[in-house]
Amino acid sequence: MIPEPSSIPVLHATALYSAAAEALAGMLPTGAPVSAQLYSGTRDAAMLQGPGELVSASFVGQQSADVLLAIESPLLGGSPGGPGSLVSAADVLRPALEAATGVLGAGVLSTATAVRADAMFGDAETVCFELRSAGEAIGFFAIRIRENVQAESTSGTGHGLEARGDVGSRLGRISNVEMALTVEIGRTRMSVRDVLGLEPGAVVELDRSAGAPADILLNGRLIALGEVVVMDQDYGVRITKILDVNEGLA
Repeated sequence: MIPEPSSIPVLHATALYSAAAEALAGMLPTGAPVSAQLYSGTRDAAMLQGPGELVSASFVGQQSADVLLAIESPLLGGSPGGPGSLVSAADVLRPALEAATGVLGAGVLSTATAVRADAMFGDAETVCFELRSAGEAIGFFAIRIRENVQAESTSGTGHGLEARGDVGSRLGRISNVEMALTVEIGRTRMSVRDVLGLEPGAVVELDRSAGAPADILLNGRLIALGEVVVMDQDYGVRITKILDVNEGLA
């Protein structure tokens, strides 16, 4: 059992959660329109029973959140992600999750990190919505917004030096941690039908002209631009521009 909506200690205005749920509902690949209604009933494992797909994700950015989506499989044309399938349920539902977390600002969405459904539903800071289509309940969407740790104030000479020393100490402890650096020469969007129809010899057109700079991403975040080069028969990238924080988030 969870508290009534009026007593849920949500971290932000209800409008933010509702905007996320509405954005998700508008992007679900169903044949009929879907609406999201604030759910105030009992939250337990029974909510996730039935012929449904369950996808969870974590979003890290200006505001961070955990999200959980459960929806009936028949509405997605069956159960994606079967044996040998190129497309998983997470692939099909990712655009909807991206739309939901997009209302929180810039950031990176990851469906690789599993979020426990029971932990989400049992947390009073989780806000849950029932998804309905053609008058019938078809699933649930849950979102839990996490407060990011704010930087300590550096006002005052003594406090500023102390804070900078503390930051330097923390950076020293993580300086050997490896992060994923990715070079991206272009993107495109394809329907599930076209993806399943891919075969050797097929050519996929990207959204970038030949000779345009490649994007350099650190853990999924754009940090620089560069040009692809060949180094001793291996590909490499020559940095041409380092982006500032605002450019990287654009």
